[in-house]
Amino acid sequence: MSEPPIAPFSLFPGVPIPPRKRPMFRPTAAFMLDQPAHLLALGFGSGLSRMAPGTVGTLWAWLAFIALSPWMNDVRWALLIGISLPVGWWASTVTARNMGVQDPGNIVCDEVVAFWLVLWLVMPTGWLGQLSAFVLFRFFDAVKPGPVGWADRLFHGVDPVTDPQAWRKAGFGIMFDDLVAAFCTVLVLALWKFFV
Repeated sequence: MSEPPIAPFSLFPGVPIPPRKRPMFRPTAAFMLDQPAHLLALGFGSGLSRMAPGTVGTLWAWLAFIALSPWMNDVRWALLIGISLPVGWWASTVTARNMGVQDPGNIVCDEVVAFWLVLWLVMPTGWLGQLSAFVLFRFFDAVKPGPVGWADRLFHGVDPVTDPQAWRKAGFGIMFDDLVAAFCTVLVLALWKFFV
């Protein structure tokens, strides 16, 4: 059975699309390339991973950070991350709505932007420092202890049928919990550096 056509996303309020009542839609390369929002939200393909897309997306972010670093300085990183936050919110909103799932695991632009923020704040650091940042960030993002869990639950369960802003809230929530995970990661690393 083929997938139903993907509904176009409008930035203006319209008739909301209710969440799908069947198992989660698994995005394909064709879905990813269908529009720029999908490409960005799915981390240029890293979110298509069948296993641990969040981890794969974070690894992609790490590699992209290293690849971009020779051309970047603090101002450029601040601009890139600052622009990526609202763009990621938009891409997450569009992609989640078109998938019909409020927080699909395949959306990884949130991991990408949040881990760029972590690396930018902890650099300069060597291989072990970056690996520690990666492990801590994945722990906070996957296990969602304390404030990360609160941030993750904040916009879960919004009803697209009764709330015309539900998909925008879901898109914000996708980005927000990873930013809280990034904050927790940087805080732990800062405390470790201070006390050790």
